[in-house]
Amino acid sequence: MILGQPLAQWRAQYPLLDELIALRETSWFNPAVAPAAEALADVGLSAADVAGARARLERFAPYLARVFPQTAASGGIIESDVVPLPQMQALLREEADDEIGALWLKRDSHLPISGSIKARGGIYEVLKHAEDLALAAGLLSRDDDYACLDSDAMRAFFGGYQVAVGSTGNLGLSIGIISARLGFQATVHMSADARQWKKDKLRAHGVTVVEYASDYSVAVEQGRRQAEADPRCHFVDDENSRHLFLGYAVAGERLRQQLAAANVVVDAEHPLFVYLPCGVGGGPGGVAFGLKLAFGDAVHCLFAEPTHSPCMLLGVHTGRHEELAVQDFGIDNRTAADGLAVGRPSGFVGRAMQRLIDGYYTVSDEQMFRYLALMEQAEGQRLEPSALAGMPGVLRVLGERQDYRQRMGLTPQRMARATHLVWATGGSMVPQAEMDSYLARGRQLLQGA
Repeated sequence: MILGQPLAQWRAQYPLLDELIALRETSWFNPAVAPAAEALADVGLSAADVAGARARLERFAPYLARVFPQTAASGGIIESDVVPLPQMQALLREEADDEIGALWLKRDSHLPISGSIKARGGIYEVLKHAEDLALAAGLLSRDDDYACLDSDAMRAFFGGYQVAVGSTGNLGLSIGIISARLGFQATVHMSADARQWKKDKLRAHGVTVVEYASDYSVAVEQGRRQAEADPRCHFVDDENSRHLFLGYAVAGERLRQQLAAANVVVDAEHPLFVYLPCGVGGGPGGVAFGLKLAFGDAVHCLFAEPTHSPCMLLGVHTGRHEELAVQDFGIDNRTAADGLAVGRPSGFVGRAMQRLIDGYYTVSDEQMFRYLALMEQAEGQRLEPSALAGMPGVLRVLGERQDYRQRMGLTPQRMARATHLVWATGGSMVPQAEMDSYLARGRQLLQGA
């Protein structure tokens, strides 16, 4: 029984479950998508909230530039570049046997400090917490040069507080690294899916790492319990945090400026499709919110999940969100895409974004490794498996039945002028030996194709 209903009843009510349970790659285009002007109100956050997050990151920029030299060139602003993928575009065009428009890569895989999309929201939330504490203690004012936080006195102050988080890896890296640098006592609760090198890197930064044989949900729950037991411990709640969400959302306006600088037009006649790998949903949800604020109905966001961890698709499709986990249906939540190995989605993100996301699709591990090897071969870009979940999205959109494109006003002429952007979520910090093993597996799959 699942929420009081037998499995057979679930399968009869939601035929898509047959595809998910069989671990087949599948796509679902959301019939409930509404105009951005209407659906943005579902989120409970506004453009002003995102502007406030952007302003906070600007206040912290002098501090970040000082303590993380890799951000000095950008003046302490944590941002990634956008690059065209002409060779992959040609390969996908060949697979699609059709024009696909232009293909680009958003390289959050190369964000400074922690090398993944989590450097956006994760670092932002810890900075906000640090600012709140310092302001309340009278040790900081918003008019100060925040580089003053780089002092023994401030590290001693923050050392009286703890920060905890549960993670499959990348969020833990961002939270742990920035928390330890500020002086917080940082604890990262890591699920069984987390890579050893991520645990080792955290420990090298002075972070306490607690390991579990269970999955992501258990690690998050343990982090939550630690914080509940100590009023001086701040828990970064990947499932429900509005602060994480806003940190991610800052990406929307920045991408708008980057594409404009590259002379990429985005409007109704030149639609933008963005493919976002999805774990619990906070990262892609926040980015998609920022994109909808920046581009309105001209942007179409799709979430990509592993076939073994389709939690957000399951939650939104059934409307039961965090009430359901993939394990309830016998899906094992075991995938090489460690950043996406989540069995139960964020109910906050699922409900907030359910009328703003065009579609959801699942990708096999084999397909992610295949594209990982192709990307390195064709473009020289080295990404971790999770980051390649976005790549097949172009083919899913083009291969979908006409009703989706007709419903969204996506005529053949508009599709021919479209820009497709794959959001690369991690990869630049993967150790050479591990990347070599990823590539070897991907090349083997390419040879067997």
